[in-house]
Amino acid sequence: MNDEKRDGHAVSAVAPMDGKLLELLVCPLTKGPLRWDRENGELVSQSAKLAYPVRDGIPIMLPSEARPLD
Repeated sequence: MNDEKRDGHAVSAVAPMDGKLLELLVCPLTKGPLRWDRENGELVSQSAKLAYPVRDGIPIMLPSEARPLD
């Protein structure tokens, strides 16, 4: 597995996201849908303009851990 470090945490750029889990998860701020960004290993909320990290296959759905989108 090709892991890289981002913000001091291991991130797998090729980690799959379970489709059923993705259907259930929503942005904790807007309650809107999330899009899986496989390249960056993040769940993206377009409405909140945030990207939530996925570490070791576990979505980190804390706004304080999210990366602002440009």
